Amino acid sequence: MNAAKKSAESLDGVPLTNLDAPLFDGADATKRDLVSYLDAVSERILPGLRDRPLSVMRVRPGQAPFMQKNVPKYTPDWVATMAMWAEASHREVRYALCDDRRTLIWFANQRAVEYHATLFRASSMPHPAHLVLDLDPPEEAGAGTAGFRHAMDAAKLVRQALADLGLTGALKTSGAKGVHVFVPVEETTEPDDAAAATRAIAARAARLDPDIATTAYIKADRDDKVFVDSTRAHGATVIAAYSPRLRPGVPVSFPVAWEDADDVVPRDFTIRNAAGLLGDRDPWAAALPEPQPLPADLVAEGHEIPVARVVAMHEGKRRKRAAEKASPPPRD
Repeated sequence: MNAAKKSAESLDGVPLTNLDAPLFDGADATKRDLVSYLDAVSERILPGLRDRPLSVMRVRPGQAPFMQKNVPKYTPDWVATMAMWAEASHREVRYALCDDRRTLIWFANQRAVEYHATLFRASSMPHPAHLVLDLDPPEEAGAGTAGFRHAMDAAKLVRQALADLGLTGALKTSGAKGVHVFVPVEETTEPDDAAAATRAIAARAARLDPDIATTAYIKADRDDKVFVDSTRAHGATVIAAYSPRLRPGVPVSFPVAWEDADDVVPRDFTIRNAAGLLGDRDPWAAALPEPQPLPADLVAEGHEIPVARVVAMHEGKRRKRAAEKASPPPRD
């Protein structure tokens, strides 16, 4: 009887279970709230998920949240999937492609809260559909309004750097403490060129006001500035517009018009109010510019900029060796 009650409801043919259970500690929301929200925004979130290998953050009762890339064995056969080789784990990973409402509802019932999609579409991999500049506030500013304001100031620098190049981008909250700027590009763009252009745009933005922004990958070198992260490239993922986040209150990654950048904070958009704020609109679709060709000089400039993670790795090793030399060996 209890089992029957748990699965008495369904949506789009997907049995729904334990809907009135708390979503996670601090969520102030239930699993029903998650399912209802994702269903309400399905037509807006799906364009950013469709045909893209998907990673999700799930949370089970009594367990720590975890990132799921490989689809579980019990995944329905109607969920589209795509196999990709994972160099880091040296194995093939079968990713879901969240192509329709039914699949989205199934993921919601699996308590998948966050939806992270690749920059490329499966049908055009490895060519990216957009560049992403991730603006991460300094840790000293915290995760509240002050840090977010800093991130928005840095986003404006990115916007200016793009404008100087004849490019445009769309702005959204990350749903956490920072913001993202998306720059749609022609889907014939080579992945290495896209990565190079992202580095060059980040460097140009930081040069516009070095007191606000930095491209320093090592946290200790950021000097209380916003990190303009240019490392979202190749197989990297980014949180989809309208995706909830595993944070207190369940905030949502939400589009922000550039003219409203000074008037919003992350807590303005949650799974409780975001669908109502949208009404019949899709501000993310409206904000995204058409795919743009990347200027050749920008790409060339970016190829001269070392990859941040590689630089940080070598610098970390150098600093470790220097520290070891500076420390006297222990005496017997």
